[in-house]
Amino acid sequence: MKTINKLSVFAAVLAALSVQAQTSTSPQPNPASKGWEFGAVLDLAHTTRSLALGQREQGLALGHSDVVARGPVGRHFSAQFGAAAHSQDGKVEAELEEAWIQTRSLPAGLQVRGGRFGSQIGYLNEQHPHADDFVERPLLYRAFLGGHWYDDGLRLNWTAPTPFYLNLGTEVFRGNQLIKEAASAKKPGAITFTAKLGADLNTSHSWQLGLSHLHNRREAAVEEEHEEAMEGGHDHVHDHSHAHGAQFSGRKTNMVDFTWKWAPGGNNREQQVRVNAEWARVTDLNRFARSSDRHEATSLGIVWRFVPSWEVGARTDWLEVRIPHDDHFDGGQLRENAVMLAWKPTHMQSLRVQYTQQREANGIEDAAKRSVQLQYVLSFGAHGAHSY
Repeated sequence: MKTINKLSVFAAVLAALSVQAQTSTSPQPNPASKGWEFGAVLDLAHTTRSLALGQREQGLALGHSDVVARGPVGRHFSAQFGAAAHSQDGKVEAELEEAWIQTRSLPAGLQVRGGRFGSQIGYLNEQHPHADDFVERPLLYRAFLGGHWYDDGLRLNWTAPTPFYLNLGTEVFRGNQLIKEAASAKKPGAITFTAKLGADLNTSHSWQLGLSHLHNRREAAVEEEHEEAMEGGHDHVHDHSHAHGAQFSGRKTNMVDFTWKWAPGGNNREQQVRVNAEWARVTDLNRFARSSDRHEATSLGIVWRFVPSWEVGARTDWLEVRIPHDDHFDGGQLRENAVMLAWKPTHMQSLRVQYTQQREANGIEDAAKRSVQLQYVLSFGAHGAHSY
């Protein structure tokens, strides 16, 4: 009952903020002339049973809901600020998720961003979870990145002057949001390298390929190390932020993602097929790991918008990990299959039902044989455009 009351309060706050933003930007001269935009998203879901490594609590709970403000800072910079809230352990928790400033006018296709923001590794991580096609993110994100990894750091991107899309980037982060309790840590805590390229094949077909590498300089504490960290023997960082941190980590993470989209005549509002495949491998798990000790995950999903307001989709995920216990490792694996049906009467709201099955669980606790999730997402005001 307390959780429901808090959800109601948070929903009321979102609605009030959105009304204030809309009334302050409507009939007065063009809102675009002021530059700054405000928006909010409410994400509610009812889950019959929580999933292993899942981000949703059982019962009625708040998902990734946020309030966002973004706009120009002078001629040469833009900024964005966002606070997110979600349910955890029966309570509603909130945290500053975004607070960054980036350049708008650097030459030669360069762009710099600094502050707190989501890493651009993989296909989904930089995107807010409420914008996903499924209620839960693929296993590889939940296991290796805590679902949605954002952190404090700097980013440098370069978009090449080529006839096809080519973007190269690097990021430097503190890494505390990725690895909470560390047996050893160096600064900066995490460094990423990314390459994204894509093109239109014709008016109906397009594709994008992404390559990502994460060099994690924070070694996760395990069992006895964690106990010593609690006593001050190691670098210990612990909080209850929205980014839950990686459940399975290592020094090096390599990711490959590929996305293909089809829309007749390029009109994706009427009909569209989206296919996404991702693969990730984590190596150099800790000081005791051998070359054969590694984590690996694969995800394959397809979504079909068969009429403007309806989508249907299916996804299969496979995860195999080596679970650290002091100076040795135990094997773990999990298979997850999901199907979903979504109704989107407007671009501001969606209602999604998803059936998920977890099987072949070995060493992964709390696997759900079956779970049904009903999700409702409602957005107010302005919100950032989704990436490809």
